[in-house]
Amino acid sequence: MCGIVGYTGSREVSSVLVDGLKRRGALPKREIERHVRHLRDVPDQIRTLLEKSREIAALAGKFWRYRNVLYLGRGIQYPIAMEGALKLKEISYIHAEGYPAGEMKHGPIALIDNEMPVVVLAPQDSVYRKTMGNIEEVKVRDGIVIAVATEGDQEIADKADYTIYIPGANQFVNAILSTIPLQLFAYHMAVLRGCDVDKPRNLAKSVTV
Repeated sequence: MCGIVGYTGSREVSSVLVDGLKRRGALPKREIERHVRHLRDVPDQIRTLLEKSREIAALAGKFWRYRNVLYLGRGIQYPIAMEGALKLKEISYIHAEGYPAGEMKHGPIALIDNEMPVVVLAPQDSVYRKTMGNIEEVKVRDGIVIAVATEGDQEIADKADYTIYIPGANQFVNAILSTIPLQLFAYHMAVLRGCDVDKPRNLAKSVTV
């Protein structure tokens, strides 16, 4: 089986560890308390995202026949892009690649057309404007953009073809929340393709020869 629970859990643990390091004095107490509040909201926010399963299933219904998908993320969202691509490959057998959005011009941009959906992780963070620039570059080349964005962001909804919203949070919690819709998307894509999501082919929890 693929490690969805393990990955999401490791992201949350990583956030807690980062927060613990900050407690050593790297940040003011008020900022530390703000990070802790964001982490406490995570369980309810994840439940809210899981309620979007039907919406994401409808989105998957538009793309399950595609053969290639590109995932883009900047900064802390880049590993999330790689995770989204990995899950899609593992359980739906669609070729997918996670790529740093800042390096899009070095390879992926040559592949973008109306047969290559591009999932862009674009929460409202410190690199939001640069990520919006990536979306514009994809659209100029007739690419199809599926954006994962902060709730209430109308600007990105006007630019992207499809938008999945996540609750607003700090950058560390954003990394947890962005993961959930990507995992749901991979799941519904696999189901629509008739794949056994509980027993992906050639995949084991332990390394085998």
